[in-house]
Amino acid sequence: IVDAWLFFRYMVIGIYVGIGTVGGFVWWFCYYSEGPQIPYYELSHWNSCTGETYDCDIFTGTPHHRASTVSLSILVTIEMFNAANALSENQSLLTQPIWTNIWLVLAISLSFALHFMILYVPAMATIFQVEPLNMTEWAAVMAWSAPVFLIDEILKLVARNMGRGEKEYVKKNQ
Repeated sequence: IVDAWLFFRYMVIGIYVGIGTVGGFVWWFCYYSEGPQIPYYELSHWNSCTGETYDCDIFTGTPHHRASTVSLSILVTIEMFNAANALSENQSLLTQPIWTNIWLVLAISLSFALHFMILYVPAMATIFQVEPLNMTEWAAVMAWSAPVFLIDEILKLVARNMGRGEKEYVKKNQ
């Protein structure tokens, strides 16, 4: 059952999922050296594009697909990291590592394999309207996704300090 603390944790993680997903999209359009590097104001008012300072097609063509692919990849990666975090409600991944559940490792591996298939098999990329990511974009995906580990580890530490789940892993493995 979801109590107030668990609801709070879900809210914090959910807010970060939104920040990371939207942040990656904004990063690609506004800050990425191979992106259009338009001001945030222009991105946030894309539907008012006049074409005077840049081509309005960046919001419908390949640039849009690339930014959306970065966002999708961040979402997929954060959720796979969340699956790892969910291995234990309150125990750290440092004390209960992911390889203690081989089925979870296999599920995450399969999910990433399917995501890579969507990105790198041309027919699938066309169907899903995505673009293959380069190494710089993947580094950004990881940079936007990895903080979810730290956030959840901090929340698990707080939970343990509140007396929640202190012996959960120890009891199960004795």
